[in-house]
Amino acid sequence: MDWGIAAIWLGLAVLATLLSTWVRLSVALTEILVGVLAGSLLGKDLLQTGAPWVTFLAGTGSVLLTFLAGAELDPETLRRSWKEAFGIGLVGFLAPFLGAALLAHALLGWASQASWLAGVALSTTSVAVVYAVMLELGLNKTPFGKVILAACFVNDLGTVLALGLLFAPFGGRTVIFALVLLLGLLVLPPGIRRLFARYGGGTYEFEAKVLLLVLFALGAVAVWSGSEAVLPAYLVGMVLAESVGKDHGLLRRLRTLILGLLTPFYFLRAGSLVSLSALLAGFGGFLALLLAKMASKVLGVYPATLAFRYPRRDAAYTTLLMSTGLTFGTISSLYGLSHGIINQDQYSLLVAAVIASAVVPTWIANRFFLPYHRVEEAARLREEVEL
Repeated sequence: MDWGIAAIWLGLAVLATLLSTWVRLSVALTEILVGVLAGSLLGKDLLQTGAPWVTFLAGTGSVLLTFLAGAELDPETLRRSWKEAFGIGLVGFLAPFLGAALLAHALLGWASQASWLAGVALSTTSVAVVYAVMLELGLNKTPFGKVILAACFVNDLGTVLALGLLFAPFGGRTVIFALVLLLGLLVLPPGIRRLFARYGGGTYEFEAKVLLLVLFALGAVAVWSGSEAVLPAYLVGMVLAESVGKDHGLLRRLRTLILGLLTPFYFLRAGSLVSLSALLAGFGGFLALLLAKMASKVLGVYPATLAFRYPRRDAAYTTLLMSTGLTFGTISSLYGLSHGIINQDQYSLLVAAVIASAVVPTWIANRFFLPYHRVEEAARLREEVEL
């Protein structure tokens, strides 16, 4: 690890935070934008974007941020609203999967395999981006925000399954991973509760160490099976919501670690992966892919939210947040490139469209469709907790 390079990354994180304050934009989005500029001006070699320690910190940031999103789910809210979460999440996956694949094949002339890969990459919704934005507004504490986060997870689960079924056939390792994960989800809630009751509460942060051990171990099994470490993180957070999610002190300490150190590497690195020269050279294709994702999300998710009797502003905000993408979109694109399904130019356009989808719909949502009554509800809930 190069301490000078680490200082540059944290300097970029500080700059992004100041920029966020000045222009009133989400920190996650300004970190991505600063990452794009830093990647172009400083270069990926100077930033060591591909260095193992940078990749590890960025990956850990996405895993822990996804875990926090799951840990803050209210089981009662989820039981009450599972039809909404499942319905919106399923449509949020299917509409862009089919729409983007059709556009890539019919308009851009991509081969069928490359078109399906584009559909997979653009079908995602980023739990990490949505959670980071909601955290700043306090919406993660409201039933409205919890249903959106659950729908995001259902959406991404569809993406992972599609990638596996179309391009990476399931095998014995997948079955072993599923069994290990199922066993973990069954034993973790009572086990963690007893461990924390007996050994937790000290200054040595026993709780944080145990949670990191669990997430790293399950992440290792997931990667070994051909899946991604971020997938079990949300499920582990969900089953631990009763214990971890209600420990406000532990959540506050975890947020300090995650938002102060780890997620800047995740969002800045994502932005730095965009090649502005490749983007400008194929700007028409990039714009078509981005619009295909956003338009198909609107055509699919917006009617679904209205069917569940969402007010129009809530429906528009939900639809735009469901239009974001980042982690699984870039993972799918990289998978396509490394397995020869798409070429380098197609990869650059796809990654650029995925990363742009983390910024553009979120900015439109917060600028024009922010549900102020939900933000006020979040403020009231926060005051009740503090009292």
